[in-house]
Amino acid sequence: MEYISTRGGSAPLNFEQVTLAGLAGDGGLYVPTEWPKFSQDQIADLAGLPYAEVALRVMKPFVGDTLVEDELRELCQQAYGRFAHAAVTPLAQLDGQHWLLELFHGPTLAFKDVALQLLGLLFEKFLARQDKHLTVVGATSGDTGSAAIDALAGREKVDIFMLHPDGRISDVQRRQMTTVLAPNVHNIALDGSFDDAQAMVKRMFADTEVTDRFAISAVNSINWARLMAQIVYYFYAASQLGSPARKVAFSVPTGNFGDVFAGYVAAQMGLPVERLIVATNVNDILHRALSAGDYSAGTVTPTAAPSMDIQVSSNFERLLFDLEGRDGAKTAARMAAFDQTRKMALPPEMQAAARDIFTSHRVDANDMSLAMRWAHEESAQVIDPHTAIGLSAARNADIDPSVPIVTLATAHPGKFREAVERATGFRPALPRRVGDLFDREEACDKLPGSYDAVKDYVTARATPAHG
Repeated sequence: MEYISTRGGSAPLNFEQVTLAGLAGDGGLYVPTEWPKFSQDQIADLAGLPYAEVALRVMKPFVGDTLVEDELRELCQQAYGRFAHAAVTPLAQLDGQHWLLELFHGPTLAFKDVALQLLGLLFEKFLARQDKHLTVVGATSGDTGSAAIDALAGREKVDIFMLHPDGRISDVQRRQMTTVLAPNVHNIALDGSFDDAQAMVKRMFADTEVTDRFAISAVNSINWARLMAQIVYYFYAASQLGSPARKVAFSVPTGNFGDVFAGYVAAQMGLPVERLIVATNVNDILHRALSAGDYSAGTVTPTAAPSMDIQVSSNFERLLFDLEGRDGAKTAARMAAFDQTRKMALPPEMQAAARDIFTSHRVDANDMSLAMRWAHEESAQVIDPHTAIGLSAARNADIDPSVPIVTLATAHPGKFREAVERATGFRPALPRRVGDLFDREEACDKLPGSYDAVKDYVTARATPAHG
């Protein structure tokens, strides 16, 4: 399996190379040269298997010959052995049609753990083969940072620098990052939005003064290996609900488009997906793009669902590349124009192709609160604001009642106690395994919203690629 850039200007890489690279040198995102295909029998054979075994089977085609089967199986068992639920990503039924896929049983209580626990092990495995030090630079709107830091803290040959928008994430999200005091962990509170932080990370990947000295990599969903690991739980959930004999719809609370794009890949691989519901909050660039062809960035509005407070969704480029007929030159031109104007109009044929599988819904603060209240009162389920946005969209979707709709429950409600309490009157507790979070010491540096300030900070503390 080889990987190519969505912008067509970088040489193909294998899975090991693409995992360590993160973003392509031409500014594009890596995708496989083609989507692997699973037969209906192969999908049926997933039923009843442990999560780690499903992960092995789903990811094996993407890994190619960079890992033998036993190596990949061992990494999967190690990654998912840290989860607090034996099923790793269990389903919970809400009513006759609606289900929650609980993705928050990992060490940092968010869906990012499902991918990042594995990515940390892949980094360690691949770096052990090379005389190389890796500098991971990432931006987080809340959950990626803590999951990545947990996965990489104390690992050899890796430093991690994580930027978060100062004051725009929950206190639990912040503390899950800043209380990890490992010497290879560097937390940066940036004066600006998540989009500002993400733009700085992308700029650093293109800055030869940095990349000539340091081996820069990513843990955001721009890293293909992370997105690959998220494909697994679509297969896992669907197989429990009768796939491939039965179609399943998924509602995905969406900011950076990585989680829902993993569902798109699952469908391209042969999983019978009835519909992917893209659920946004009032920062609705993806809803506007999919419903009206208007991919235009506005100003970020802070909400009670901070992981979705995004106006530029990086992984949307991967979908555009597919809808464009996998023409890297066209995608590069489209993204260059967007970078200049912050606007993009999707032509009717691309909109129509996207609507074959995607629908979208914009959920405001009131509807989000109503969904939290409904889940609590009608199904005895306490859900976080992001999950509530997904559930609101799912309950408003025009989908045949015989088709189960799975809402991805992306974070533990204890990470957003105030918002949950305002909506339901119930204040969720953190699980016992992180219960002392507010007693731990914090370490974090605040920086102005300047690329030079961030660059100087990273280069002063990072270890060069070859010592």
